[in-house]
Amino acid sequence: MRIVGGRLKGIRFNPPKNLPVRPTTDMAKEALFNILQNQVDINNLKVLDLFSGTGNISLEFASREALAITSVDLNFGCYNYLKNISKEQNLTQIKAIKADVFKFLKQETDKFDLIFADPPYDLNRIPEIATLVFEKELLTENGILIIEHQSMQDLSIHPNFTEKRKYGYSAFSFFNN
Repeated sequence: MRIVGGRLKGIRFNPPKNLPVRPTTDMAKEALFNILQNQVDINNLKVLDLFSGTGNISLEFASREALAITSVDLNFGCYNYLKNISKEQNLTQIKAIKADVFKFLKQETDKFDLIFADPPYDLNRIPEIATLVFEKELLTENGILIIEHQSMQDLSIHPNFTEKRKYGYSAFSFFNN
């Protein structure tokens, strides 16, 4: 996994092979951050990274000086890896949390400028993510929710859906507050 922008640009991290993850590809991640750079001021964002895995997206936001990043993953190995990398790189704005994402969303009261979710593609509860985020009012005014999913999946039925961008087998669906 490689950081594609910001102060850590070019640094490669080598997470343990035994983690149950499917990291966002560099191509898709670069495209995502190009979109975001034209829409938001990244260094003023309060970000929530759901199903954070190795922290690929969290580390990218931290490299680009996002204000605060909360990273949630249930797997202890993923949580521990991100916690250790954050400490090694002195990325104090990353707060790793070991929790079930759906339970976390139901209990969370903070608001975020941007929420990114990269659930396992075979998870049948993916549409629930947008529902919970908007029911719990977890986005700030003009906040953005981005869900990464299989390109053949359609999340456009949600009333806050704005667009879908496809990158090979993957897609990003955008939702606005």
